[in-house]
Amino acid sequence: MISDNHDSLVGMRLAGVAGEEAHGPEETARAVQEALQMEDVGILLITEKAAATIPDLIRDLREKAKLPLVVEIPDRHGTTREADFLTKYLHEAIGVKIE
Repeated sequence: MISDNHDSLVGMRLAGVAGEEAHGPEETARAVQEALQMEDVGILLITEKAAATIPDLIRDLREKAKLPLVVEIPDRHGTTREADFLTKYLHEAIGVKIE
């Protein structure tokens, strides 16, 4: 897990999820690259705010990489996405419209 804030990282660690705190695009990109080198990482959790600092890298991973699956999660302050972001994402990704 890669988080832009300490509290979210601590919460995930309490749940047994290892991670790293990263601030800014350089630190976040480095943390992502390190996670990609780990053979046992199948899902990369990253807070929305951390992912927002490296949108091109996140897009490339989603479009080209097979593993790990990149999942953006809200931090302790909640989500920054629209209420129907998941249905829009599914529609864009696979062409299925869910109502």
